[in-house]
Amino acid sequence: MNAAIPGTLIDPFARRISYLRVSVTDRCDFRCVYCMAEEMTFLPRREVLTLEELDRLCSAFIERGVRKLRLTGGEPLVRKNLMALVRSLSRHLKSGALEELTLTTNGSQLSRFAHELADAGVRRINVSVDTLDPEKFRAITRRGDLGVVLAGVDAARAAGLAVKINAVALKGVNDDEFDGMIEWTHGNGMDLTLIETMPLGDIDADRTDQYLPLSIVRDRLAENWTLEDVPYRTGGPARYMRVAETGGRIGFITPLTHNFCETCNRVRITCTGTLFMCLGQDSSVDLRAPLRASEGDEALHRAIDEAISRKPKGHDFIIDRAGAKPAVNRHMSMTGG
Repeated sequence: MNAAIPGTLIDPFARRISYLRVSVTDRCDFRCVYCMAEEMTFLPRREVLTLEELDRLCSAFIERGVRKLRLTGGEPLVRKNLMALVRSLSRHLKSGALEELTLTTNGSQLSRFAHELADAGVRRINVSVDTLDPEKFRAITRRGDLGVVLAGVDAARAAGLAVKINAVALKGVNDDEFDGMIEWTHGNGMDLTLIETMPLGDIDADRTDQYLPLSIVRDRLAENWTLEDVPYRTGGPARYMRVAETGGRIGFITPLTHNFCETCNRVRITCTGTLFMCLGQDSSVDLRAPLRASEGDEALHRAIDEAISRKPKGHDFIIDRAGAKPAVNRHMSMTGG
């Protein structure tokens, strides 16, 4: 523990851990081509933390100085009774211990849950929309319905949620759509973030066929838009620019062309209670065992301390290594976004 800020989590490189991303399920109703194999084998339910265990684990991190908490999946909103967890965690918003409770979703269930999320204190969400072409959307997600997702986005905005659209840049798939994505998002008061595909998990394809460096995308966008650097940050890895013509923001998440490790303030927990100190490294610590071993949290906090003491300086994402194998074997749906 750091003497100046008792209980605060500080890694070996003096980075304060203030942002926790928690996968509440590995299951999803989509099978996005850059995220999952088409035929996925999901975890036995007994291995997945209960909602009560997830609450206790999140609360332990909040006690240690985490100020931003993001729930992810898989698709978080397919987890049964998830809203009970969201409502319970909202007590930390009311107490002031937690600054923000957010969610990353594919949007398929938003029409159903948007108002409940807003009522529970969620103020903004990220929605993954990689294309505005219905046929292309079905091909990328293997089963998603763009109309359902866009209706969910509208429901979220109507509920008062700030929506940021995330789009993974895929060469030869959606690289001709980014101008239109800017017009749609900014025209509806939403930010847009573009993301480089990441070498996580076996997806039945060669990711070198998908990979599109965002440095190229940015140069192309600059031919049609005036992009201005802004200091805006959300706590995540995106670097934002303002589009002068629209007044809206566009973010770039570039784990391959320009990594964001030097300011990393994040750790991730899977739905089984495995803590990954870095998205791009395999090093992990099991928090489920100490969580279930005792009603008290002393062993849990010791495990957390040990984990943070091993947080690496940076990741090892390489997209073009021999054989194009993933840098990390686990799927993105296991670790969470």
